Amino acid sequence: MTAPATALHADAVRALDGWTVADPDQDRLRRNYLDHLADRPDGMWRACLPAHITASAVVVDPAGGRVLLTLHPKVGMWLQMGGHCEPGDATLAAAALREATEESGIPGLELLALDGAVRPVKLDRHRVHCAGKDQPANTHLDVQYVALAPAHAEEMISEESLDLRWFEYDHLPELTDTSVRDLVALARKLVG
Repeated sequence: MTAPATALHADAVRALDGWTVADPDQDRLRRNYLDHLADRPDGMWRACLPAHITASAVVVDPAGGRVLLTLHPKVGMWLQMGGHCEPGDATLAAAALREATEESGIPGLELLALDGAVRPVKLDRHRVHCAGKDQPANTHLDVQYVALAPAHAEEMISEESLDLRWFEYDHLPELTDTSVRDLVALARKLVG
């Protein structure tokens, strides 16, 4: 592995190892992610099968009491911004922020800091079924953050989305799953 790849792997281990999780299910996932990284030096990359780490961030506008979701073209559901780590990502948090910025089109996003440090807020393991023989089904070990949008931020749709829309916390679209609803509720609680 290259030096940046090794550094990103080490950062992911630090981020997950240093994260205190009260919820037993989330702590079980955290330990599972750490086991994955201990077993797989390539565990941060899309090519690592059957599972790899991904990074995402739910974009919130605390002043407006709203959350920005993307209508994912492959899944057909409203989700938070996120995706695969890339060689230029210095940290797992940087990967989440890059994805949120690229997919939202909003400059000036900042990841939520808790007790003075940017940390994940939630983990989600989900199976991804890809069309085509060159993309086998795999599992995303998603590390989720909260990204704060500047007040009155305006989104700009990217090619990675069918639609991009702000929703009030209490009025999420029907086409979301429990994981997204739980992440939005947690973000709302954390940002007030």
